[in-house]
Amino acid sequence: MSTLLHLDASARRASLSRELSAAWARSWEGDYVYRDLAADPVPHIGEAWTELCDHVMAHEITDIARYGEAAITPAQKEAWAIVEPLLDEVVRADVVLIGTPMYNYSIPSALKAWLDQITFPRMSLAPRKFVVTSARGGAYGPGTPKEPFDHQERYLRDFFSGHFAVDDVTFVHAELANARIDPLLAHRLADHEASLRAAREQVNR
Repeated sequence: MSTLLHLDASARRASLSRELSAAWARSWEGDYVYRDLAADPVPHIGEAWTELCDHVMAHEITDIARYGEAAITPAQKEAWAIVEPLLDEVVRADVVLIGTPMYNYSIPSALKAWLDQITFPRMSLAPRKFVVTSARGGAYGPGTPKEPFDHQERYLRDFFSGHFAVDDVTFVHAELANARIDPLLAHRLADHEASLRAAREQVNR
């Protein structure tokens, strides 16, 4: 049976990215694993993690099942104890669903910490599929003035392709969320509502 790994990264408990990821997950009919990266944050990587990475690279280990061989010292074993369950969840998943906002043109540090922990040199997670449901305060789509500032989708696409060898990635964006609260964006509220409707329809499809 196929497995879905569902991650949320928004600091808001009632967020649009969480709403959209939950709607996508409700359609899943296989095994299901959930992790809230904001409520239960993953530690940032430390020096022992870099030593694990160096060992994997120096010994040309590309089999994920062998990564644990790098944990030799007590500190490295502690670092591996953090990595192992996170990586195991990803390896067991057929689809990884990530609900994330755009924070300051990029991704939340909670999501970045998770990515850092599970990423090793020359690894491949193909043929897994990634789905990202996203909420952004402004408009960053093609042709918008702030398109060049989108370091959320572009970063994640590059990361999944460059580090994981995964190009099967779907993004669902709800834009202009700040129009709900920012007086300077109040005139874009209808555009936000249209973007959110389109995102919900895309999730339902």
